[in-house]
Amino acid sequence: MRTLFIHHQTRYAYERPVSFGLHRLMIRPRDGHNMRVLDSRLAVSPQAEVHWTFDTFGNSVALLTFHKEADELVLVSELVLRRYGLDEPMARIERHARGYPFQYGREDSIDLGPLLTVHCEEDRATVERWISEKIPDLPKRSLRVLDLLSTAIHESFAYSRRDAYGVQSPGETIRTASGTCRDFAYLFMEAARSLGFAARFVTGYLYDPSGDTGVGIAMTGGGATHAWADVFIPGAGWIEFDPTNRLVAGLNLVPVATTRTPAQAVPVSGSYQRNGAGFLGMSVDVSVTQST
Repeated sequence: MRTLFIHHQTRYAYERPVSFGLHRLMIRPRDGHNMRVLDSRLAVSPQAEVHWTFDTFGNSVALLTFHKEADELVLVSELVLRRYGLDEPMARIERHARGYPFQYGREDSIDLGPLLTVHCEEDRATVERWISEKIPDLPKRSLRVLDLLSTAIHESFAYSRRDAYGVQSPGETIRTASGTCRDFAYLFMEAARSLGFAARFVTGYLYDPSGDTGVGIAMTGGGATHAWADVFIPGAGWIEFDPTNRLVAGLNLVPVATTRTPAQAVPVSGSYQRNGAGFLGMSVDVSVTQST
């Protein structure tokens, strides 16, 4: 168990005042047996009406309606939450993980159908060829297959931070041999699906103990929102795989939203009317620290 304080600020700047359309935020986790939100605060400038709702996946979504123009938009979210992890996660997953290849049961297959389907069909051949090159002999255990897949992404590609919206296609990540945590999560998700696993995209935060305490090996992806993938293993449930840091069932991962595709999990999205004003830029600042 770990109590964390999360500060997330997003700022957009313009040459002169602009009018803002509806904005959509996915920044608040759901309470569950693995995480409890103890306190939350959302500050918006200029002032906006805030309406909370749920999307089709059950994620918390804040809808912002603005009535005033401004030359900057500042969104500040602060969370205090308690994160719980599995006891001896690898042993528990291994205990439930089936041999590979396997098939989900009838009821699971119906419920998991969209998450078993490869999203980027045009890159399927490229992804499958990459898998065969990196893992020519697939192990007979599901957990080992997924661990090797995560390791291959972690060791084969260079990480490069990119604040712009969107993700690279799996094929582009393979061709360029580089990407962000979002790109790596998307490639892992599509590769897992091509191997018969149900996988979903996750956006959230990463707690880096070395950045907080100055002790240990630094993780990659701090200072911004983070992304990874979940895979459903019968008996063990949804298990986190973060190929950026080669984490499995990581207590340092704080999930905010889980979706079928990366485009459905954008932390902040919205529109504005230029009115002739130029866009000066966007900045994102995220800090995750352990709370006493």
